[in-house]
Amino acid sequence: MFGILRVSGIGLRVTPLVSSRGLAATAVVSPGPVRRRRKTTHFTDELNKGPSFDDFVSGKAADMSVDPLEAARQDPNARLPAWLKVPIPKGKSFHALKEDVRELKLATVCEEAKCPNIGECWGGKKSEATATIMLLGDTCTRGCRFCSVKTSRTPAAPDPMEPENTAEAISRWGLGYVVLTTVDRDDLADGGSHHLSATVEKIKQKAPRILVECLSGDFRGDLEMVKVLASSPLDVYAHNMETVEDLTPHVRDRRAMYRQSLAVLQTAKETNPALVTKTSLMLGLGETDEQVLQTLKDLRAIQCDVVTFGQYMRPTKRHMKVVEYVKPEKFEYWKDVALDLGFLYCASGPLVRSSYKAGEAFIENVIKKRRRNVGVPKEVEMKEDMLMNQ
Repeated sequence: MFGILRVSGIGLRVTPLVSSRGLAATAVVSPGPVRRRRKTTHFTDELNKGPSFDDFVSGKAADMSVDPLEAARQDPNARLPAWLKVPIPKGKSFHALKEDVRELKLATVCEEAKCPNIGECWGGKKSEATATIMLLGDTCTRGCRFCSVKTSRTPAAPDPMEPENTAEAISRWGLGYVVLTTVDRDDLADGGSHHLSATVEKIKQKAPRILVECLSGDFRGDLEMVKVLASSPLDVYAHNMETVEDLTPHVRDRRAMYRQSLAVLQTAKETNPALVTKTSLMLGLGETDEQVLQTLKDLRAIQCDVVTFGQYMRPTKRHMKVVEYVKPEKFEYWKDVALDLGFLYCASGPLVRSSYKAGEAFIENVIKKRRRNVGVPKEVEMKEDMLMNQ
């Protein structure tokens, strides 16, 4: 008897052929089940974000915290801490300002950055409402690790008509307070100082009652350019320190130095002592209490008037991670410390940003305290009374 060989795929099965006498005459090879090669298991860093097996065995897993914002990005239904929630913006003032922004084609940081406080800043009395207008384009020449603004070595040239157009739009807006801010323009010889100064002057010409705050860069440490802006008819000169000295090289662009920022605020105050100088700090970057306290002391040493504290929020996964979500009670603590050190005003909270309710802060707090401490001309006092009662 002849044997039969059957081949199918890569599997072979041999079956003996048995004769009538029970003897194996030959063998038949028939197809068997095909064995598939198992996919190689790859481990990624995603698995390393959570607790390990040893952490569960030792009981340490219960103490390991999860980044709530990162969890929210992965799970839309994940809950954020209560102190990071804000009500939906609403009210007549909010919607009126929103319509004005659309009609006048203004670019506001409030909307561009999706600021959580837009409802508060835009929702109060019009004389106290605050909007932050962005000048000199939307592209920065620096790349700080906390900021999501676009960067380029060669941004578009400034619009020469921007000061005139911005002043015209704001004069029609009818606000009591406006904040002008700008990206860093290291590509410009003056860093944009004369452009900002011209915008302030145009605003004051068209709307003398509007109080103007300018949140500027450091002009690459060129203090003469700081003097140009400080000599304009500005009311508040703001420049953000962002973080403590030890963390500055890790958080900010290498061209933005701690002592350089202090020099900007000090020069602005020395150039125009009537100016209110202002800065902002982010918490949650890994700073210590001692470092924050030293920063506040450094600011008071140069007579900085106003400071704000806010929680650092990671814009995207490409930016530096949040080290700590600071609780509201700690923000209250830093507010008390700042006021005890002599700051005229301090806004402090997880959702506070540098321009947070700036109009209210200036009109209701800074002006009143300045009146008590410094003699104010009668005509200026009448102007301020009118603003506060609008």
